[in-house]
Amino acid sequence: MQIPVSRIPAAVLLAAAAASMMISLPAPAQGTKAGGAPAKAATVNGVVIPQSRVDAIVRAQARQGVPDSPQLREAVRDRLVMDEIVSQEAARKGLTKNPDVQAQIDFVRQQVIVSAYRADFAKTHPVSDAQVKAEYDRIKASMGDKEYKARHILVDKEEEASEIIAKLKRGEKFEDLAKASKDPGPKDHGGELDWNSPAGYVKPFSDAMVKLDKGKYTETPVQTQFGWHVIRVDDIRPTKFPPLDEVKGQLTERLQQQALEKNLAELRAKAKVE
Repeated sequence: MQIPVSRIPAAVLLAAAAASMMISLPAPAQGTKAGGAPAKAATVNGVVIPQSRVDAIVRAQARQGVPDSPQLREAVRDRLVMDEIVSQEAARKGLTKNPDVQAQIDFVRQQVIVSAYRADFAKTHPVSDAQVKAEYDRIKASMGDKEYKARHILVDKEEEASEIIAKLKRGEKFEDLAKASKDPGPKDHGGELDWNSPAGYVKPFSDAMVKLDKGKYTETPVQTQFGWHVIRVDDIRPTKFPPLDEVKGQLTERLQQQALEKNLAELRAKAKVE
C-alpha cells in the first residue's frame, strides 16, 4: 500500500523534525550505523537527511495511530527529500534572505531550543516516588472523607434567595424553583450538581453544604463571589479516591510542570527585560 506523501501533516513534520534535534531524544538503533556514525536516510545534492529525522516523524505518526511500516517510512523519506529539494531551490532564489522568512526561521529555531531546554529540565529534575506519594496524600486529605450530591439555586440578591427559601417552606419544589437560577447548566436540571467533595466548591458554599443532612436545604441564603445560593443536599457517600497507581502518571506530570514553572519564574526574575 502506498502512503501519499501529502497525507503526512506539515505540523507533524515540523514537530518531529524539531524533536529529532532535541538533546533529550535518544537515538534509536536504526538511526545509527555500526561504529557510531549517524545513519542517513538520503542525500540530496550533497546534503544529508539523517535517519533520525525519519524515525522521529514515524514516532510522531505512531502517536496519532499510524502504525510503523516500510510504506510509511518510504513516504516520510520521500517527503523529506522533496522538502530538501524545494528548500535548496528556495535558497538558490534568495528566499532565505527575505526578512519575513528569516524571522520565521529564527522563531522556529528558538522554539526548538526552548523545547530542548524543557525536556532537559525534566530529565535532570526527575520527580521521585516520595514526591508523588506526598502529593497524592495531600490531595486525598484535601478532598475529605465524604462526597455530596447537591443542588443549588443561584440568584443576584439576598432578597431573591430568601423568597426562594420561603417558597420551599410553603411546599414548592426545589427543581421547579431552580428554573430561576442564573447558573445555566444546573438550572435546566433542577439545580443538580454532580457528586463532588467539599473541596470542589468555594469555601462559603462548602461550609454551608457540609452542615446539611441528606434531603435538607439551607434556610438562610449563602453568599459567594458568584451571588446568593440556596443549597440542598440530596445524598452523601464516602469519598471514592483512585488508587495511587492509577494517577501516578498524572501526578508526576503535574509535579514536573510545577517544578518547570518555578524554574522559569526564577529565570524571568533574573533577566533584564526592557
